[in-house]
Amino acid sequence: MSHAARSAPTRQRIITAVLHIIGEGGVAAVTNRRIAKEAGVSLGSVTYHFETQHDLLRESLLHFVREETRRFTELADQCQSEGIDIGGAASLAGQVADGTSFDSAHIAPFELYVEAGRDERLREAAAEAFTAYDRLAAQILTGLGVPDAERLAATTVALVMGLQLRRLATGSSADDLVDALLLLARGAAVPDRP
Repeated sequence: MSHAARSAPTRQRIITAVLHIIGEGGVAAVTNRRIAKEAGVSLGSVTYHFETQHDLLRESLLHFVREETRRFTELADQCQSEGIDIGGAASLAGQVADGTSFDSAHIAPFELYVEAGRDERLREAAAEAFTAYDRLAAQILTGLGVPDAERLAATTVALVMGLQLRRLATGSSADDLVDALLLLARGAAVPDRP
């Protein structure tokens, strides 16, 4: 664990450790002892800050989503203030995707979304995560002048998540993501035909 991570508040260190563990070994690898060791905290600190493993998984998922949403909202705001066209937005998405290494912290959310399919107690956190992504996608689509951005937001998020999962599984580049976003945005910008 880096010096900066060691000096973070205990609760944050635990969450960071959980995301790292999940990314390396899946949800099944999360144990209080392993968390304590990875976070550099006492075993009692883990149970003090998180009463159950469900609480720990939920907070870890929400933390990741909040950080990603903050990062992408900053990009969306930058695009709005500087002005960007559909091609530029798709290119930016590709650059962001290419710049997102699939380290343990970025693999962990996929694991947590799958776990939410098995554990209904995590579904509320997963739904909150996707709502945040949908809001962000709608903001970007609206900024691009795409009609009916709210309706297309979930489709856009699903497309991005699916292509990111494909990249994770195959090691492919972000080129497919750029092409798919261009196809979706250009299709959405075309007025309905009778």
